[in-house]
Amino acid sequence: MSQTATYHTIVTWKGEHLGRIVMGNGPEMDFSAPPDAKGFPGILTPEDAFVAAVNTCLMMMFLWSCERLKVNLIAYECRAEGTKLIELDRTEIFTQIRLFPDIRVKAGEEAPPSIETRIQRALKSAQKYSLVANSIKSEVIIEPHIEIIK
Repeated sequence: MSQTATYHTIVTWKGEHLGRIVMGNGPEMDFSAPPDAKGFPGILTPEDAFVAAVNTCLMMMFLWSCERLKVNLIAYECRAEGTKLIELDRTEIFTQIRLFPDIRVKAGEEAPPSIETRIQRALKSAQKYSLVANSIKSEVIIEPHIEIIK
């Protein structure tokens, strides 16, 4: 039987191109349009939040997959970039989100090729089960750098 969950945010306009967001899980922060769209530098933008949502959700699903597949994860850091297309009529869409995870795992007694296979499986599983990645139109591409430490 299917289940549902509901998430909440509240945004408030603070003047000019500046707002405040309160998220249902507790955090609060200012946000703005990007500086090139009359926004403010150094403040969260919707574009940043969109790319971050994909990046953070995939990381959480990767951690979950590593636990299930018994991957001895030492470190994970992922840079993400979103490619935005601006049409002639000024409509915009993210066409692609590209993730570049740096993954370090401890090998123990296991052969590196079998560890690499499990890491690739964990990445595929993370993408398959990521709520955010599954909820967007953009193509999601993962280009990992994997380091296996003896």
